[in-house]
Amino acid sequence: MLKLVSWNVNGLRAVRKKGFDDYLAQSGADAFCLQETKLQPDQVEPFTVPYHSYFHSAEKKGYSGTALFSKEEPLSVTFGMAHDLDSEGRIITSEYPSYYLVCAYVPNSQSEQARLPVRVEWDEAFRHYLMGLDGKKPVVLCGDLNVAHEPIDLKHPKANEGNAGYTKEERDDFTKLLSSGFVDTFRFLHPDTVAYSWWSYRFHAREHNAGWRIDYFVVSDRIKHLVKESSIDGTIIGSDHVPVILDIDL
Repeated sequence: MLKLVSWNVNGLRAVRKKGFDDYLAQSGADAFCLQETKLQPDQVEPFTVPYHSYFHSAEKKGYSGTALFSKEEPLSVTFGMAHDLDSEGRIITSEYPSYYLVCAYVPNSQSEQARLPVRVEWDEAFRHYLMGLDGKKPVVLCGDLNVAHEPIDLKHPKANEGNAGYTKEERDDFTKLLSSGFVDTFRFLHPDTVAYSWWSYRFHAREHNAGWRIDYFVVSDRIKHLVKESSIDGTIIGSDHVPVILDIDL
């Protein structure tokens, strides 16, 4: 049984001052994926936990970035997907004997949909990238995918129609991804459960549980029967996101 954890930490240096290292050590995760690390490789202070660690940092300092901690040394690790936005450090793909693990921080379409065309183009390129991997062995995708797929996935769907993360284009792109042979594991196991993974820092959103579910574990359809649990750890503080967890018998 594998335990995989994914968390948008909204600044790794900041969250390490709030107990991240302890959480990593105590998680028991076989692999722990991070998004929005917001640092350069030379800014990573040493970790004492026994993981192989990999960082894909954005060229722009203090922006974006992903990281992977893995107990098992991967067969290979690649950064990006041969795309213009690889300079933003958004994808780490690690290969294991029976599957690929993809850690992703999907671009935000931004206020007034300023970056929506870029996002839509990226979504299509990413879908093809994942399908290419899936043609070789099953895929586990995790990360901040920056979309609430259905009305159940955010507190105020009507008020947020057309806003970043809940545009028709982004939602349709996620539907298209799933229809290409992938499964949203949380919704697969918990079709009617209301749970969120991100809350705005504004308007006491977390206090009122006015959140969004935009952090996911998505797997190849042919291994969905191996998923034992897909959960959201809403108790963890330190970021505006909380960890999402997958238990899978791979």
